[in-house]
Amino acid sequence: MRALVLKSIVQVGVRDRIQSDGCGTSAVAHMLNPHFRPRVYAVCVSLAGSKDMPMKMTKREFLKGTGAVVAGSMMAKLSPAEQHAAPRENWAGNITYSTDNLQMPAKLDEVRTMVKKATKLRALGSRHSFNTIADSKVEQISLAALHDIVINEKASTVTVDGGVTYGLLSPTIDAKGFALHNLASLPHISVAGAIATATHGSGLQNGNLATPVSALEIVTANGEVVHLSREKDGDAFLGAVVGLGALGVVTRVTLNMLPTYEVAQSVYLNLSFNELEHNLEAIFGAGYSVSLFTDWQKHQATQVWIKRKLDPNQPNVWEPEFHGATMAMEKMHPITGHPAESCTDQMGIPGPWYDRLPHFRIGFTPSSGRELQTEYLVPREHAYEAILAVEKLRDQITPLLFVTELRTVAADDLWMSTAYQRPTLAIHFTWKPMWPEVKALLPQIESALEPFAFRPHWGKLFTLAPATLQSRYTKLAAFKEMVAKYDPTGKFRNEFLEQNLYSS
Repeated sequence: MRALVLKSIVQVGVRDRIQSDGCGTSAVAHMLNPHFRPRVYAVCVSLAGSKDMPMKMTKREFLKGTGAVVAGSMMAKLSPAEQHAAPRENWAGNITYSTDNLQMPAKLDEVRTMVKKATKLRALGSRHSFNTIADSKVEQISLAALHDIVINEKASTVTVDGGVTYGLLSPTIDAKGFALHNLASLPHISVAGAIATATHGSGLQNGNLATPVSALEIVTANGEVVHLSREKDGDAFLGAVVGLGALGVVTRVTLNMLPTYEVAQSVYLNLSFNELEHNLEAIFGAGYSVSLFTDWQKHQATQVWIKRKLDPNQPNVWEPEFHGATMAMEKMHPITGHPAESCTDQMGIPGPWYDRLPHFRIGFTPSSGRELQTEYLVPREHAYEAILAVEKLRDQITPLLFVTELRTVAADDLWMSTAYQRPTLAIHFTWKPMWPEVKALLPQIESALEPFAFRPHWGKLFTLAPATLQSRYTKLAAFKEMVAKYDPTGKFRNEFLEQNLYSS
């Protein structure tokens, strides 16, 4: 009987798209509509400063209320005093920026002038980094007011300004019949920032978010505009894409697109780690994108999220069991027991790629509160051994942990990518906001993973010695040569880069 009920629930026609609950009449709610058109964004912009959206709210209140997807439009209209009214901190609240000097240009020429005048400068994206990679003691620049999107249908590419987020980009290109190859778990992050740090989603065949980049526009230290492309610039391009903010301010990015597609996802509960010993590739290959969540207790993944790219000519059918795990019969949050209304739809319900590949929906704040994040990427050939090595620390990890996510990333050719020349397993930790305790634990996890030559995520928390980190990147010397070419005086070098790339 149970199998019959399951089949009736999950055998949903691919084109029978079921809309999720919206966000009232907010502008963000329209982005969840598959028939959304770019002209709606003009409406979003026009609301700023109107009677419908009073300008008394602080930047922080605005970001919390609507998400970063429309933040740039409003911030461009704030006075300097209003720009600095909110605490200058990152999204998680664990980093307070070291300067109140934030530049917010409204066009490319302003970027060039600001960069040329600056003595020290760091680009600030959507503030989703958990370490000081975007920090500066002197001056930061935000491109939140630059959010043009230009689609080249003939070339199947899209060129976006440096302030564009995936939450803004994705519905826009979907409305024109296009898609991206993958998305991270959060759609609220900026495209330029995600690329600069090799941020990723999941999938055995899916590269990180930097891999579809075909061209870059960068304002370098002298205010000049440099254009680099995969087609014309060879190694220079491969070195610049995951640039860590060291080469200059990325003002435009061109991405390769795919024809639009639909995705359905289901969640399975309680997968024994024993299944990974001989079936790891099959488990992570069971969908277009697959994530395992664990609290490291009971030798199991508490949840398996399988996201399948749908074929309109094939039935959308899900089995009730998956390698001994059972299908969840209600919508799940990655942290078991948390409310799941912020999560993308599950139980096999088809939807647009941009509303299934992320774990969290565009119109919702995807967190229950303050958190910290760490992520270590190991060669996939050692994935099972690495998982067991971390599991030995479970009793130290679990009290500090919200959840761990295990994901796969395909190898790429980008010099400073965490997946450079190796298929990868990412072991991601979402920590409770207990930095002293987490900081004390990270060296133990890193020691356990040391035999596998892990690479830490550039935008998350780690304690790895700089010399060891540097040894993990065989093209680091060539990258530093590029940095010296485009930034000879070290204008874009902050303490994070000095410590991790230049100190021994």
